[in-house]
Amino acid sequence: MKKLHLITLVVLLLSFNSFAQETKSIYATMSLSDALELKKDLPDEVEILEKRRNEAAVYFTDHAGHYLHDKVLVHGPGYIFKNSEEDAIAALYKEAKEIPANKMAFTITEDVLVNAALDLVNTQNIEDHILELEGYGTRYHAFPIAIDVANDLKDKWEAMASLYGRTDVSVRLYNHTNTNMPSVIMTIEGDVTPDEFVIVGGHLDSTSWDDNDAPGADDDASGIATMTESVRALFELGFVPNRTIEVMAYAAEEVGLVGSAEIAEEYADNNVDVISVVQFDMTNYNGSAIDVSFISDYTNGTLNSFLMELIDHYNSDGVHTITYGTSLCNYGCSDHASWTSEGYMAAFPFEANFGQHNSNIHSPDDTFSVSGTADHAAKFSKLCAEYLIESAKSNVLSVDDILVNAVAVFTQNGQLIYNLEAASRDFTSIILYDIQGKKVLEAPIISKTGNVSTQSFSKGVYVATFVVDSETSVSKKVIIK
Repeated sequence: MKKLHLITLVVLLLSFNSFAQETKSIYATMSLSDALELKKDLPDEVEILEKRRNEAAVYFTDHAGHYLHDKVLVHGPGYIFKNSEEDAIAALYKEAKEIPANKMAFTITEDVLVNAALDLVNTQNIEDHILELEGYGTRYHAFPIAIDVANDLKDKWEAMASLYGRTDVSVRLYNHTNTNMPSVIMTIEGDVTPDEFVIVGGHLDSTSWDDNDAPGADDDASGIATMTESVRALFELGFVPNRTIEVMAYAAEEVGLVGSAEIAEEYADNNVDVISVVQFDMTNYNGSAIDVSFISDYTNGTLNSFLMELIDHYNSDGVHTITYGTSLCNYGCSDHASWTSEGYMAAFPFEANFGQHNSNIHSPDDTFSVSGTADHAAKFSKLCAEYLIESAKSNVLSVDDILVNAVAVFTQNGQLIYNLEAASRDFTSIILYDIQGKKVLEAPIISKTGNVSTQSFSKGVYVATFVVDSETSVSKKVIIK
């Protein structure tokens, strides 16, 4: 009988140890209402450490974290990971820096560059990149493969910069304290005010109820591919920003915004002058009547309005039309919240209204086949390009309206015909790009009137770039019929 009791006790201890390993607890901050609801439903798995205003510092099990996501939210972890009890409580009392009213006067002035960039966004490139990331099978932050994914993306971005001869571009890994997975940061150095930063970001990790099978095609391979194609289009144009641009692929978003929180905190502690940040997390599922849903909570209203103005200006009709609305997201739903909590202007344009988003995320079914095309993500790539160009502005390729209006170009009878007589400056060459952004023709300009044959080119939209010198050019869209 005693032997039986001993065996039972061993079994119980083993079971308890197994449960303890599976229910690892973490410190975090979350919405107070969510914390109270979670404590009510799982009283033995949640400890509310302290409350302040509408937030709570909590200590809860991994199981409770999954439960929170399934019950309360439709996207994101719903909490922000903290390294200790002290850090979690301190976060409640950390006052975000005030954003000065004159922080930045957002303006729309770069029509020529933006319109050229819109024509260069290549949907196939986005699809290929999504499938490339999906092909890893999982990008769960705690697995060794997550480190490979980050290194491979670093190589990809470096190769892209090298292809376009961008010596002003660098790519680095950002190593974290709370995850072995590094974030990846591409920096395009500003030519005029390099200490001012314009940032876009999305998370590189993926998760699923079976983390060995977490393809994460929409969440968030789509966001990474969206940003990559935007930057490629800017490189194709030879765009050189006045302000420094950074493109960030964050680690470990799915477990409490770990990567972005560490980066945003470091930038704030070092007083880095970040003009604004836009998050691209899930861009390829067309679940609503609108194309883009701007998240209105835990974001900046001024920046949201500017992004809407960009769409009104550049995407109100034609082949680049984009429609939009607003929606709510809740506490800690994606990496934009990390920047918001540090006092930076952040925005989060999302693929659909919440509740109408891709229901396959966080499962083995989050694959590219759900959408079948990258058409929806391409709209976000265009918005991303608009934001980068108009926020960072251009030094090398900015031209005044007089010079732009002086360039007349049209196609007729298999010829591209141009007239530059009204221009006060001399042009040296003409370059023609197809819709994929590939250079299909380059010819010297001998006189201010002339023509080049287009008979060997397929019908479609092209961009004709008239080069003055290494610092100035004019690009105009032409259609070969």
